[in-house]
Amino acid sequence: MKSEDYYTASNVTYSNAMEFYATNPGPVDESILYDQDKHVSAAIWEGQERSALRCHEHTSKLDRWLLTEKQIELVKRAGFGYLRLIPAISLDNPLISALVERWRKETNTFHMTVGEMTVTLEDVAYMLGLRIDGEPVIGVTYTACDSVCVKYLGKSPDSKYTSGGMVKLSWLKESFSECPEDASIEDVERHTRAYLLYLVGSTIFSTTTGNKVPVMYLPLFENFDEAGKYAWGAAALSFLYRALGNASLRSQSTISGCLTLLQCWSYYHLTVGRPNLQHNPTHDCFPFVLKWKGKHIGPTSNRDVIFYRKALDSLKPSDVTWCPYVGTVNPISQTVIPESILNQLILGRSKTMLICFDKAERHLPDRCLRQFGMHQTIPEEVQRWERKTRGVDGGVDLSGKMESELNEWANRRFHIVEAEEDLDEGEYMNWYLRITRRLVGRPIPISSEFQRMTATLRDIAHAADIVSTQGMDDQQIQFVTKIRYLAHEGLRDHVGSSTVAVDNSVNEVEKRSRGKERVRRRGATKRRRKDDPDEYYPPSMHAQSRLYSSVIITDEAQLYHVPSEVDHEHLCIPSNEVNGSEYQPGIEEVDEDQISHGSEENPCEPLATVGVIEQSSLGSSEGVAHQNDFTVTA
Repeated sequence: MKSEDYYTASNVTYSNAMEFYATNPGPVDESILYDQDKHVSAAIWEGQERSALRCHEHTSKLDRWLLTEKQIELVKRAGFGYLRLIPAISLDNPLISALVERWRKETNTFHMTVGEMTVTLEDVAYMLGLRIDGEPVIGVTYTACDSVCVKYLGKSPDSKYTSGGMVKLSWLKESFSECPEDASIEDVERHTRAYLLYLVGSTIFSTTTGNKVPVMYLPLFENFDEAGKYAWGAAALSFLYRALGNASLRSQSTISGCLTLLQCWSYYHLTVGRPNLQHNPTHDCFPFVLKWKGKHIGPTSNRDVIFYRKALDSLKPSDVTWCPYVGTVNPISQTVIPESILNQLILGRSKTMLICFDKAERHLPDRCLRQFGMHQTIPEEVQRWERKTRGVDGGVDLSGKMESELNEWANRRFHIVEAEEDLDEGEYMNWYLRITRRLVGRPIPISSEFQRMTATLRDIAHAADIVSTQGMDDQQIQFVTKIRYLAHEGLRDHVGSSTVAVDNSVNEVEKRSRGKERVRRRGATKRRRKDDPDEYYPPSMHAQSRLYSSVIITDEAQLYHVPSEVDHEHLCIPSNEVNGSEYQPGIEEVDEDQISHGSEENPCEPLATVGVIEQSSLGSSEGVAHQNDFTVTA
């Protein structure tokens, strides 16, 4: 059974699924997504909204480099002949941010509603034209720029252009963007190395610093033919995986790496956010990221992170193009793909370790087999690995610290995932829906969920209050008392404070029970000033002032029941702290003379009788969403 058939044949209706995920977005089984508490989706579910990420990529000034024919030839020999053709594409920050919300660094995949997806080595080869096979990109780290810049560029930058082992991109452009036609071979090579450092620092290895690039890549460009043997595509993907993992944490606000690759990957695979092009493109050019060059048409200005989040939360199989590079729709002519790239494509299915200096990230194509035209099976458990960092020591050759990761990369051709025929993907989807985070945004607003939970607590508290203990033994009475206590404590913790009403007379209680007093919200009426005349205010406001001093505002829907056996410590000084996003106090200022704090002899002694608000007058959980007035007694 294919995944599309699974959605059609499933007995679980969409509405039932939404009702379940309204309270439990997943994962049900936390063995895979073990860092859920640190993930941004956990913060969003708790109501801590995160704005669009700041996206760091610096392709806009690449076209200001004027390369000579000799330089272009060196760039091609170094393996960047296609990368230099990549245009400056306007980044859709909200789309990228919404994708990040579904990235899981535990598996290095996007956890979509239809299954896992990811940017693979195959995608990198097709879209960027970089080598995905070859030597690992690793070497010596540096904490200063002077010596390495003098050796490979012929001069060093002023201190204002450096920061530790990083140099500003602006210095590279100002110093090396134009190579004289009559320059010596040595100068041509130096200008080309500066360009290559600028190129990788602007695209595949862009950092969150905004405008700097580590000089540790320079030694890899010493010999251009040797540079062409490195697996730059695998390094670019490792760098992007690490950047996605960092940005998916709830504390982060920026993202770096090759975001053009990420955005164009989304364009190819998902209908969400895919722009309409002004022309009808054909796959007649390489690399394939060039398809999205040019102006796009269609509404995008009003598409924020929430728009894309909702679209991804409701993603359907029909919204996904699993194999965009093959098929009958817009087929890609194999003649435009260089033979050197075609020969490496099998590594797109290699389950291996990707390496870019200290950044070692797992490539797990077995978790997204449908991107290779295969049936998806339940993947193997992901082996946890240590994410290492360079540290602060200079002159360290990282090869000695990453032996196991390098061994995995060396054996990459022995771990190619293969297809299995006649599989039931329904089994996979049943497993997947248990281990994934199904939703990022709440299908039910958090305010409505709050009201529903509060109403449920009221029902429990009311049931505990009215149950008769006659005929019960001591243990049963103790049990009921505990339930009553826990229910009311839960209400206090949930709402933020207790709600009590002051009852001055039985007649007044009966009078107020016939009609509800409306608690005015902030801004609904003018604030009372000290020097304002009394006659300006209606008489009822003075009574309300006395009431508000004793009533603690809780749920906007209605008040909850409080037992008569209440500790006076909870009554003498009521708390006025509420959640500003959910509640609005009725009166901002009241007459201090009207506020009752207790007698002088005993400030905690109540001056009025505590009135119990009957639960029947408050309504049940079914009606809580429809109540807008507070029921009070005085």
